[in-house]
Amino acid sequence: MSDPAEAERLLGDGQERRKVRRDLCAVCFMAALIVGAVIGLAAVWASLANVETLPKRSVILMISDGFGPTSQTFARTYNQHVNKLKYNYVSPLDEILVGSSRTRSSSSLVTDSAAGATAFACALKSYNGAIGVNPKKVPCGTVLESAKYLGLTTGLVVTSRITHATPASFSAHVVNRDMEADIAVQQIGDNPLGRQVDLMFGGGRCYFLPNHTEGSCRIDQRDLVKESNKQGYKYFATRKEFDDLEPGKDKLPLLGLFTLDHMSYEIDRDPAQEPSLKEMSEKALKFLDSATAKSDKGFFLMIEGSRIDMAAHSNDPATHVHDILAYHETIELVKKYVDEHPDTVMISVSDHETGGISLARQVDSDYPEYLWLPEILTRVKNSSFILSQGLVQYWNVDRENFIKNSIINYGLGIDNVKDYEINWLKEEHAQLEYEYYLANMTSIRAQIGWTTHGHTAVDVNLYAYGKDIEYLRGNHENIDIGDYIVDYLNLDLDTITSKLNNSDITVKEYLIIQLKYTEQEFTYIKPNMNKGW
Repeated sequence: MSDPAEAERLLGDGQERRKVRRDLCAVCFMAALIVGAVIGLAAVWASLANVETLPKRSVILMISDGFGPTSQTFARTYNQHVNKLKYNYVSPLDEILVGSSRTRSSSSLVTDSAAGATAFACALKSYNGAIGVNPKKVPCGTVLESAKYLGLTTGLVVTSRITHATPASFSAHVVNRDMEADIAVQQIGDNPLGRQVDLMFGGGRCYFLPNHTEGSCRIDQRDLVKESNKQGYKYFATRKEFDDLEPGKDKLPLLGLFTLDHMSYEIDRDPAQEPSLKEMSEKALKFLDSATAKSDKGFFLMIEGSRIDMAAHSNDPATHVHDILAYHETIELVKKYVDEHPDTVMISVSDHETGGISLARQVDSDYPEYLWLPEILTRVKNSSFILSQGLVQYWNVDRENFIKNSIINYGLGIDNVKDYEINWLKEEHAQLEYEYYLANMTSIRAQIGWTTHGHTAVDVNLYAYGKDIEYLRGNHENIDIGDYIVDYLNLDLDTITSKLNNSDITVKEYLIIQLKYTEQEFTYIKPNMNKGW
């Protein structure tokens, strides 16, 4: 080959070859860009198609406040005795037991309800007393708020004050649970996120009334009933108004507050005045189902058997068991709803155990008999709380007869009262002292033991019903339940947390004011009521 230029071309060393290489690289680069774009668009289309085919999901979180494993055995056995059920009877909760939940807070091995509910709501550990804030007292986004942000409908159904620790932790952000007046303000929508709860049923009307109104618990003039109307709420307070509510005729948002304080214990409840937990839950499900019927979004509903806990604080076994059985009825209702709506999941869990109840008791120095006596509890007609109020108020000359006949024989169903018991009850004591004493009169005869009037640190049972609940099997930290709800509903708590802390008017500003409260002021605004923790 005599031509050097031709040799360079053929060997790839010449200018022409370099030009060809450049052109070829350019073509390959453009081809790669086009292929990448096509792949990217395909991924987007696939993602969009996947979003469109996602089922409409809902979560019903049921919280049995203060309800530990022994309380479940207690209620099952009592129900077997009263209704003559077989020894192998399985309760609505027994059927769906999947695991257990640990309950410690960030500040103590023994949690309170505020930290316990915040663990479920924010999926993080916080200190005892914290309502929707982290250990640094910074507001944290809740599963309810994130659900609302994503277009789901939301609801709270409780038998406590609606401003109490558990419902508050899903719908407000304060540094101390006693700030119920501030909680009420946030719940009706006066907060950086606006109205977040579409349906609220429970007690606690006193925190929604201005302080010049009889029965108010507020220290200011704000009328939150009127303010809730401006936020769009239909407000009601009577059984008749509740019964008259119908989806279609009435629309969300709804605010139903049936009592000034907590709603009545189930054993004391007047059905003509107050709906049951089951009835409130059934009405809530009807409204939430109707509101989401034509939507591709579901709902988040929290239902709490609040007064299970308060009866345990009093160590009142008969009252405790009646509220548990009311919770069982509600579980049965919700399970039926899940059966009819297979993309709905129900979770039932407790925030903690209360009372340290035991189904046996050392009643004297002799070696104990192996028994406890549910029959004793079937005779009880009222809670020790209600009966203790009678003792505080009745000081007529026939007080001893009143104690024997109205309180002990009729109210507690006790016919073998001791003289020392009568003598103690004749004396003047505080209402809570009477309440504890009466509850113990029942407990000791039924041979039921208690270790505390407070909470304990035991793990609590975890129940779940529906599909995709495998994650919940086994032993979990309580924050795992919040994480599960986040994953199931595809929520984003970080976005809500950012909105709470970075808006022009943030919850932090509320907290700065709240931090200035003194313990004396907390005591002043606290109502003198039967209160669970």
